[in-house]
Amino acid sequence: MTRRYWPAVLAILALLLFGSYLAYTQFLVQQIRGQSVTMTNIYQLVQKGLASFGEEAQLDALLRVQEQLLELGVPLVLTDANGTIANAVNLPFNADLTTEDGQRRAGQYVSRLRARGRFVTLPEISTIYYGYPPIVGWLQWVPWLQIGGGILLVAIAIAIIRSNVRAERERMWASMARELAHQMGTPLSSLQGWIEVLQLPPEERDGLVETNHIGDAIGTDVERLERVSRRFELIGKKPALQATRLGVVLHDLESYFRPRLPRLGGGIDLRVRAEDDLPPIDANAVLLVWALENIVKNAIDALAGRGGRIMISALGTHASVHIHVSDNGPGIDPLVRGRIFEAGVSTKTGGWGVGLSLTQRIIEDLHGGKISVYPRRRGGTTFDIELPAAGKKLRRSLFAWR
Repeated sequence: MTRRYWPAVLAILALLLFGSYLAYTQFLVQQIRGQSVTMTNIYQLVQKGLASFGEEAQLDALLRVQEQLLELGVPLVLTDANGTIANAVNLPFNADLTTEDGQRRAGQYVSRLRARGRFVTLPEISTIYYGYPPIVGWLQWVPWLQIGGGILLVAIAIAIIRSNVRAERERMWASMARELAHQMGTPLSSLQGWIEVLQLPPEERDGLVETNHIGDAIGTDVERLERVSRRFELIGKKPALQATRLGVVLHDLESYFRPRLPRLGGGIDLRVRAEDDLPPIDANAVLLVWALENIVKNAIDALAGRGGRIMISALGTHASVHIHVSDNGPGIDPLVRGRIFEAGVSTKTGGWGVGLSLTQRIIEDLHGGKISVYPRRRGGTTFDIELPAAGKKLRRSLFAWR
């Protein structure tokens, strides 16, 4: 059975469980109603006997009261003055009192009732021992059924959650592997191309490109490979954080995208604005730049072919800083917006949906911050990132919703 059917299975089990509770409860209600009718009949017969003046009528009323009492299902054992069992009705087991085995079993039952104080003595005549009616035993099962059903549902829910977490982890690692291959593919292809150029005869190679340019290009590709490998090395563990000026991080981010914008998306205006007195934050600059890169790349993809504006702003208080990354693109489909940070969810055709998932992990798990996304009033999308100031922690509400 595939994982997507588990929620439906859990829902069906819950309905069956609650349905059985309802049926069992209705059964108990019917039994109690029946006993209420019997008790009413007993009261009626007692009143009839009291109102009768003839002994025969009173005796008849008493006999009928006895019949009604027996219908309640209360186990009753009558012993004579010598302790010998004379009669027994409604016993919770079959016992023939005319046999030795029947007397023995009934005697053991009487001993248990006597130890529990369930008897009434008629001096020098007899003793009546009584048990509880069957409905008492049925009622005793109710809490156990509820506990057992609750444990069953919790166990199934835990199994489903663990299965989903494991599947999410596997999907995340698969997406990260594809992302790593994608990011390393471009510089590796470039290096392969430069190697082919270097393998050309000198006279042919010199006519194509200058040797100094080849060295610079190879150095750039190697630097990019080192940056990619360093990022994926840090994302797999808890990185060391140090006091970092957010203005420096945003400057590095702008320096990375500014020369690439004409190639990545024509007609896109990138603006960066940060307050001068922002408090330092505890951060890993390499990973924080990567997280912001992923958001800006998504904004560039949204504006590709149409142009537009991307605005990165930062403001802060003594306890935290906020980074807003806004664009005036078409926005995110509301059906996708609530799942945009899940691995594998992407608004791009052919996208792997790993960038924003990594961004969330970097911001929330590794830096103790919060990230959320919401639509702009005039169109577009805004990502809001909140990071604690150095030495601070964010206050999280139990009712926070992302």
